[in-house]
Amino acid sequence: MFTLFRKEINGFLNSLIGYIVIIVFLLVIGLFLWVLPVDSNILDFGYASMDGLFIIAPFVFLFLIPAITMRFFADEKRSGTIELLMTQPLTDLQVILAKYFAGLVLVIFSLIPTLVYFFSVYRLGLVHGNLDIGSMWGSYIGLVFLSAAFVAIGIFASSVSDNQIVSFIIAVFLSAFFYMGFELIYIFIVSGNIGLMVQSLGINVHYSSISRGVVDSRDLIYFLSITTLFLLLTKLSLESRKW
Repeated sequence: MFTLFRKEINGFLNSLIGYIVIIVFLLVIGLFLWVLPVDSNILDFGYASMDGLFIIAPFVFLFLIPAITMRFFADEKRSGTIELLMTQPLTDLQVILAKYFAGLVLVIFSLIPTLVYFFSVYRLGLVHGNLDIGSMWGSYIGLVFLSAAFVAIGIFASSVSDNQIVSFIIAVFLSAFFYMGFELIYIFIVSGNIGLMVQSLGINVHYSSISRGVVDSRDLIYFLSITTLFLLLTKLSLESRKW
């Protein structure tokens, strides 16, 4: 399992697309935080805050994470190596987990350089260190859990098609629906207690909760449930090839 995990990591980092994905993420975030005349621009806002990063990052991940995961199983199916992979002394679940953790680690790699933005804001404050560090670390934890859910969705999307573009589109749609769809249903369709229950099914409400710096067990259980659900659906999708 570790060998497959390392193979996926090396395959990504040894290809140009790996670095392009990370650079695009940092470039887009950097533009919104420092250059573009928008509300998230730290210099224009005049307040030492990293909120812009944590508002924009999920929307960037809606596209970048599917770009990372779309090849994991779709490429194996297209090239015909899926059968060879599944005959290795690994269970289907071990193969899935190896690819899943490889994808998650790659996303975390892209997050690490954003700490440069944190140190910049930390130093730019009129009083050095005038930054809500607790909320910031809560937001980073929220981003990791959100990424974990998006990677699981992307892995599933990659398992249902041998076309990387189709896998990418499915992953973007499912990720966007789980991030914003239930929120929109709550706003425009249902309300009251039922509406709140529908809203709680979406990723955004739990991500926002963790981002406030309070790591609630209900939010952790939610993210673990979503991640587990899509990993099990991936297993079911791969097993269907035997039917």
